[in-house]
Amino acid sequence: MSPRGQNIPRVKFDLTADERIVLAPVQSQVFHPYSDTPEEGIVIRSYAYEEAFGEKIRALAERARPRDLYDVINLFRNTEVLPAASVILDVLRQKCEFKGMELPEQAQIEPQRPMLEGNWAQMLAHQLPFLPPFETFWDELPVFFKWLQQGTSPLIPAAYVVAAGEEIIRERTMHLHISGNTRSYLEIIRFAASNRLCVDLHYQGSTRRIEPYSLRRTKSGNIILHAHNLDKDEHRGYRVDRILGANVTNQTFRPRFLIELTPAEPVRIAPTANKTI
Repeated sequence: MSPRGQNIPRVKFDLTADERIVLAPVQSQVFHPYSDTPEEGIVIRSYAYEEAFGEKIRALAERARPRDLYDVINLFRNTEVLPAASVILDVLRQKCEFKGMELPEQAQIEPQRPMLEGNWAQMLAHQLPFLPPFETFWDELPVFFKWLQQGTSPLIPAAYVVAAGEEIIRERTMHLHISGNTRSYLEIIRFAASNRLCVDLHYQGSTRRIEPYSLRRTKSGNIILHAHNLDKDEHRGYRVDRILGANVTNQTFRPRFLIELTPAEPVRIAPTANKTI
């Protein structure tokens, strides 16, 4: 028995035999940044990216939970790996047919807005470092459904121009040669960028409110955060080793450049003889 009052970590398994798997499972690497990681890594079989996307859309229509809205819009925003709408629609159609459902439409979800908005904080606040405003996700549904139903490509801004010798950094911060504090600040900034939230950046003795866009390594080896400074309304670059802090704000922004602070592609691992769990 555990000491009184001590919480013991638990693993919860959710098993189901009532689901249609449309696409073949893929091999995915488990992120495990600890010293006991096997040399061959840890590999599991998981949903294909397109399968997970389709399942989330179906779940949003069927149960209308805030986390489903949050996940659907975040998947849609990740334009660099956005599958063809026709592929998602085919996966979704087969899943809905299996469940005896009509294909989801925005009009079907509209009546669920009061419930989604009312449960937004209660069901999401404890799962996120900072709770983004409900409206920024809800208001993107029309664009999402237009893409899904008509194949209309979402508007994707161009990336900020890469300078000579610059390298875009998309790897995890744990692999960068930076201090632990700086690593934490960058994770805060990456979360804010993916949720379209401005950041109060504490830098060289003052605070700037920024829209974060890209992390790059210069020819001289410095790591630079590229951002738009809202106070001066201009692009600025900040050396990450000079960042003294970062705080997510509730001010949202519409990207004026491509956000390059999220992974470039879903993890795909070719089938091997490695151990799986």
